[in-house]
Amino acid sequence: MAKEENKIIDYISGLEVQGTPEEINAVQPFSKILVEDYNYPKNMVQTHPQVRVKASPSDKKGYPIDIAVYDVDNGGNKYLKMVVENKKPSRKDGIDQLKLYLKFCEATIGIWYNGVESVYIKKIESSGNIHFEEIAAIPKYGQKLSEIGMYKRKDLKGTHNLKEIFSEMRGYIVGNSVGVNRDEVIAKEIIHLILCKIYDERFTRLEDMVSFRASAEDTDEEIKTRIEKLFVSVKKKYKDVLTDSDTIDFDGHTLRFIISKIQQFCLMDTDRDTIADAFEVFIGYSLKGSQGQFFTPKNVVKTLVYAVDPKLEDIIIDPSCGSCGFLVESLKYLWDKLDKEAVDFGWNDAALIEEKKTVGIKNIRGIEKDSFLTKVGKSYMAILGDGKGGIFCEDSLEKPSNWNSFTQQNIKLGGFSVSFSNPPFGKDIKVTGKEKLEQYELARKIDSKGKEKLVDEGNVSTLFLERNMQLLKDGGKLAIILPETYFHAPKQKAVRKYIYQHNIQWIIDLPHNTFRPHNNAKCIAIIIQKNRPQQSKINMAVAEYIGHDHNGMPIYKTNDKGVKTKEILDDTVEIIKEIKNINLNQEFNPKYTFNVDAKEAIRADILVPRYYWSSKLDEIELKAKKENIEMISIKQLIDEGIIKFFDGNGSPASEFKGTGVYPYIRVKDIVNWQVYKDPTALIPMSEFERLYKKEKALKPKDILYVRRGSYRIGSVAMVSPYDIDVILTREILVLRVIKEQNKYNITPEYLLYALSHKHVQEQAENKIFIDTTLPNIADRWKELKIPVYKDADTFNTISDKSKKVVKSQWESAKEINDFRKKYDLHNC
Repeated sequence: MAKEENKIIDYISGLEVQGTPEEINAVQPFSKILVEDYNYPKNMVQTHPQVRVKASPSDKKGYPIDIAVYDVDNGGNKYLKMVVENKKPSRKDGIDQLKLYLKFCEATIGIWYNGVESVYIKKIESSGNIHFEEIAAIPKYGQKLSEIGMYKRKDLKGTHNLKEIFSEMRGYIVGNSVGVNRDEVIAKEIIHLILCKIYDERFTRLEDMVSFRASAEDTDEEIKTRIEKLFVSVKKKYKDVLTDSDTIDFDGHTLRFIISKIQQFCLMDTDRDTIADAFEVFIGYSLKGSQGQFFTPKNVVKTLVYAVDPKLEDIIIDPSCGSCGFLVESLKYLWDKLDKEAVDFGWNDAALIEEKKTVGIKNIRGIEKDSFLTKVGKSYMAILGDGKGGIFCEDSLEKPSNWNSFTQQNIKLGGFSVSFSNPPFGKDIKVTGKEKLEQYELARKIDSKGKEKLVDEGNVSTLFLERNMQLLKDGGKLAIILPETYFHAPKQKAVRKYIYQHNIQWIIDLPHNTFRPHNNAKCIAIIIQKNRPQQSKINMAVAEYIGHDHNGMPIYKTNDKGVKTKEILDDTVEIIKEIKNINLNQEFNPKYTFNVDAKEAIRADILVPRYYWSSKLDEIELKAKKENIEMISIKQLIDEGIIKFFDGNGSPASEFKGTGVYPYIRVKDIVNWQVYKDPTALIPMSEFERLYKKEKALKPKDILYVRRGSYRIGSVAMVSPYDIDVILTREILVLRVIKEQNKYNITPEYLLYALSHKHVQEQAENKIFIDTTLPNIADRWKELKIPVYKDADTFNTISDKSKKVVKSQWESAKEINDFRKKYDLHNC
């Protein structure tokens, strides 16, 4: 039985139902598509309780179907028109089952849908026999199958479910298209078709039949011929996006499927955000893994655009524009400003359209090194509006004098007031070449003799930071996304010193899941104003949730009962609201945004927002107060001489692991308050003696604390009398209570408990920084506050319980140790 927290609200009935994968990914999205895009009233669609249909002639009970779809005949009588069989995304079965339902019920159309792929089938009865035929599309409410594809321009309407439809299209293409299967080729083909669709919408009279259509009467060859003819006109219209050599390579059958999915919609009347979301379905797959590049999630893009708050007079550039996400969002932001001006100044529609076109042409510039991404970006701009002519295929880091002459005319260093950038990054992406590197201050380092030297290989993210600043005029703003290591790590200190020469306006902490599953880097966004004095307070924000998990699947908010809602769990929604209030100088109670004294942050040389996020720490303190707990910092215990600390010994040579008798203890060996001795990591005496230091000799009741590596930071174990002669990795810290008679009555056992407390783990989340992908708390563990219960009875109960657990573990360890010695046990 599903847990209570897995409940969701059914879109059709409003009932609370189990949030199974097939319900979340198939039943609910398809129900919404039926209502919003196919115009079926909710009272003509039934999901819960489920309608039952026979699965055989003798079936009396009937089988529950996922979605029953009704229509009315010419006499106004309601009848079952379609049945839908849903599966979770990993399932491919169920079509034979669907045919059985159709065989024994009045419905003539069956739909199989798993959230990714779909199959539509039509029941045909002839001479007492029933057979089935696959069809490309399903009818709208009140529409017959024979009427599908006979659309006039005036019949087309906008849609809000394009992303789901595009996901379904991609699933079909990958599984069925002949000759077009690679993601990059699929994306190119889809771009061509979307441009055809938009061209057809723009240049077809309202009373005329559209060319972008596919009816049951059309053969596959006729559909392909019609689209190829349309594409000839499209290439003439979009010469700066398409070339004469571009072709439509989808076969006629695939074209039928794709066109049938979107022919009834008007993309020009569809919300730009909806189109952008759908566009990412194809483009996101094609970008995955390419030189570390990936789509910047639209919610992150939108957050940065609102934080920068570009003005209508700003000239905006993205020198690593990829598919133009930042430029499109900036254009939309400026267009919204024009919409308001149109109202204020009484412009008519023609005047507003002209102003928007002008902004797209004059205010937007982008550079992209990859020719495919350049085409994607230009297409994106063409599909959503304009500005496609301002996108150039160049190496942004190259000397501008080496760019194409047309690029040089349009893009000049010091010529922009706003720059956005999410540059590619990764250990394998290096910039070489003396002529190229000599342009950059950050491509130089000080050698051992104190002389400045040009590096042999430049870091691409670092150089993009500087190139962005070079493109800006004084006072211009840069919004850039960089790996978190840039904001705290000693090895990136030179980059931070460079940043400190300018005015830091905003720093926004992004969740680790932001770019997953395509990239595992933990990133932070920063907004810098070129060559301006540092403002007294740095605005900061922390997003803990970004709308999807590490697999890229959406995550939803839950209500007070723990039931999942339809609302995506995405902190950027509230951050944008708070940024709007800040931009308008309005008073509000912030939750995700705050400001930090700039001198304090620069002095500490830590630019990680969550480190300063006091509201979370305040919540912990408030909970502790309600629980009658006093929170005491570890640093205070060190300063008062109650505990001491030292780090581990180091790592043995890899060839010695598993060849001796002395345990080497790694991060993964700290489990359930105990030290696990992995027999595959035993080292010989020679390595033990090389690494052993008398001042780091362990004692019983020492506490081992994981402070670096993977996701085990904060895990603790107590050293038993049988764990003394071991070598510890440096990622493990040793804490020792040296004054058990102290005013807090803290014993080693109580400290073990306290370090494991939820309040301590919650604090650690704000103090663990990421070095690209590896978590590290460094010395910030000293800032953690441990809980000390004020009530003596509670304190003593916990302390006694902790001692009892440790004693039991030691007794068990003694028995195992004795057993091992007597009977030559190895792996235990």
